[in-house]
Amino acid sequence: MDGSDKRAMRRLESELGEPVAGGGLLHRRAFLRGGVAFAGAVTVAAKVNSAAAAPTIGAESPLSMTRPGKLFTGYGVPARSEEGVRRLFALVANREGAGTSRTPWHMLNGSITPSGLHFERHHNGVPDVDASRHTLLIHGLVKRPLVFTLATLQRYPMETRIHFIECAGNSGALTRPDPAQDTVGGLHGLLSCSEWTGVPVSVLLDEAGIDPRGKWVLAEGADAAGMSRSVPLAKLQDDAMIALYQNGEAVRPEQGYPMRLLLPGYEGNINVKWLRRLKVTEGPMHTRDETSKYTELMPDGKARQFTLPLGPKSVITHPSYGMKIQGPGYYEISGIAWSGAGRVRTVEVSADGGVSWATAALAQPVISKAVTRFRLPWRWSGQMTTLLSRAIDETGDIQPLRKPWMEQYAPGQGFHYNAMQLWAVDPLGNVKNTYA
Repeated sequence: MDGSDKRAMRRLESELGEPVAGGGLLHRRAFLRGGVAFAGAVTVAAKVNSAAAAPTIGAESPLSMTRPGKLFTGYGVPARSEEGVRRLFALVANREGAGTSRTPWHMLNGSITPSGLHFERHHNGVPDVDASRHTLLIHGLVKRPLVFTLATLQRYPMETRIHFIECAGNSGALTRPDPAQDTVGGLHGLLSCSEWTGVPVSVLLDEAGIDPRGKWVLAEGADAAGMSRSVPLAKLQDDAMIALYQNGEAVRPEQGYPMRLLLPGYEGNINVKWLRRLKVTEGPMHTRDETSKYTELMPDGKARQFTLPLGPKSVITHPSYGMKIQGPGYYEISGIAWSGAGRVRTVEVSADGGVSWATAALAQPVISKAVTRFRLPWRWSGQMTTLLSRAIDETGDIQPLRKPWMEQYAPGQGFHYNAMQLWAVDPLGNVKNTYA
């Protein structure tokens, strides 16, 4: 390290300040103030070569500067070097069309999921729905049964909001006795966050007129599984949406084209795709999809139903399993946090296994029932350490540790897991999943 590098490092030390928690966690003001140059950038900047600094195109210019680029395309695709950023599959053996694909959060940054990487959960494949013939029926305990086509719904005033969808089985692998060694996408990838545009369900229900006896609604999809779930009427009259667009384009077939139900903050399965009817009823219908699955088995042998809102949750995505930290020095700890109850109020990070905590910087804007990115500067000493994060939402609910979460339920209950994710970093920089 030459003199200019040493001066830059001293300036960096001054800006970051002393650790605010054990394990080398530094104050979030480095990010709140607009960021600082970390050690790697300091070293490279001091050794920039003359060719890269040349003001004009010449013989030593990069190849990309010496020939025309490719022509326009009708639909953009990622760069060639990013072709490995794909969904991760977990298919059900001997059941064609059943299983999941997961969002690779460890390969992403920010908080919005690209449409092509939004997780999927299918029970009997993706139906090929003819949008010109598809209809949405609202019936049951209503004064005026109504039928809506896609063209009809597109004439209604729409809203655009950012919300996450999370499968009730997301992170369930962490209930196994031994820590599963898998990436963030493999363990927590049944979560995605998009911008959704559509028609508030409350508008359509008001138009149909609700019978005073109506308290629940059966939502049914047009897939071969006949996916159907019971939804509290109060939720549909609150912030529910018939989503027609995702991230600005029509909802994709695997996400429910031509329309899906969006219930912000509720477990993913109840956000019924390929929505074909809403039937207002006096009580829940106890369908196959809400009795055979998505219930919580309790220690006394009973099962708890309709635990629909999802608790506060967070996970560190960088560094995480499958990554290797390249020696002691300065790094950014980054991750995602969310809650079905509303906004994430705080995310705290520990680099000493939960002995001490530091408050992370939250990427703005922090949106209700949406994924929030958090960041915190970290100076790794090169010693064995354990990283973890905990989210606190605007209701004051705190993400729990694994042990107290597990003690609530009978063995084998894996739905609605929201306990903290711990990453163990060994002296070589390898990162593994751990429970301790």
